[in-house]
Amino acid sequence: MQQPFQTSAVSAAFDDMQDNHRAGLLAIRTLIFEQAHALPVGRIEETLKWGQPSYATPDTKAGTPIRLGTTKSGHLAVFTHCQTTVMSDYRALAPPEMKFDGNRAVHLSPDMPIPLAEITPLIRAALTYRL
Repeated sequence: MQQPFQTSAVSAAFDDMQDNHRAGLLAIRTLIFEQAHALPVGRIEETLKWGQPSYATPDTKAGTPIRLGTTKSGHLAVFTHCQTTVMSDYRALAPPEMKFDGNRAVHLSPDMPIPLAEITPLIRAALTYRL
């Protein structure tokens, strides 16, 4: 179920995206809220960081922020803080076809269905990083 946007700035950021980027990133956004609801991480705060939607657990501080964006090459990207082990831990478990940008992001094609089942462990790990 689609959550309402928490700020008009986040809504505008999604409105400004290309259609195929918006659809994929909205699907990941929904996944973030669904997983947060199922985990003991408290409320999710949705803001903009560097002009991109960002999701944090401010009350419990259980997780590390997740940021959604696009790459210069036109891929969708799910970013986590590069000084955590979230992305490197996920890379060890991820399907071999996943593309990564070091310890900071996983890249996804906007022209393919978003592999929600495959990225769920990444989202869960980021939301619970400090638990």
